Amino acid sequence: MITSSSNAQVKNVILLNKKARARRQQGVFVAEGIKMYQEAPRAWIRKVYAAESFAADPEHAALLDGTDCEIVEDRVFAQMSDTQTPQGILCLVKIPSYSLEDVLAGENPLILVLEDLQDPGNVGTILRTGEGAGVTGVIMSRNTVDLFNPKTIRSTMGSVYRMPFFCAEDMGAVMDALSARRICTCAAHLRGERSYTQEDYRRPCAFLIGNEGNGLSDSLAGRADRLVRIPMAGKVESLNAAIASAVLMYEANRQRGTGR
Repeated sequence: MITSSSNAQVKNVILLNKKARARRQQGVFVAEGIKMYQEAPRAWIRKVYAAESFAADPEHAALLDGTDCEIVEDRVFAQMSDTQTPQGILCLVKIPSYSLEDVLAGENPLILVLEDLQDPGNVGTILRTGEGAGVTGVIMSRNTVDLFNPKTIRSTMGSVYRMPFFCAEDMGAVMDALSARRICTCAAHLRGERSYTQEDYRRPCAFLIGNEGNGLSDSLAGRADRLVRIPMAGKVESLNAAIASAVLMYEANRQRGTGR
């Protein structure tokens, strides 16, 4: 059992929680909580850590059966955790890798393109909502918040294990690839002349979502096939990025008849 916060494994988990560079170098991220542990593909799990009190519970012990699990004194586990009220279990999970071709694959893709989003909760919520709405893949610009930030991971509620994603160095190349595959690009934009409900999303399409404060860059918006707006009442100018994404995604879901 690990009983000291100076233990090398403890220090490494803390480092992985804090530093995107460490996550990239080691090729793993920290997934915390029972749900995130249970939904993680077994082949992706590299190591499991459980608090002493968690492992002492017979029901929890059954979850750990057959795993490479390290028991950690509760006090030390609390230091490894990124939450104020730890559930008592976390695991190191392999960072999955997808190509742009993987994300754009499929007969009728529905893609989200995120440009420079900075809020971990927004990005995680967008992945989670995207899975629910039938989105087939997510593309993120290089300046979008790290997908494997602990807060982002928690916000995905497990969707990070199932949603193909691609982190793009060159958004121009992404737009070229979308155009080459005849995937219609629709930008949520204040200058949109048509309401989002007036477009046809039954064919292959991609929604472009911009930064929380600045919206889409002119260069990306300028390359969109369509600029669409979400009508606003009162004095509200725009919606939160995650909410705007959800509105668009579920309109596409409704049109495609993919809901259950």
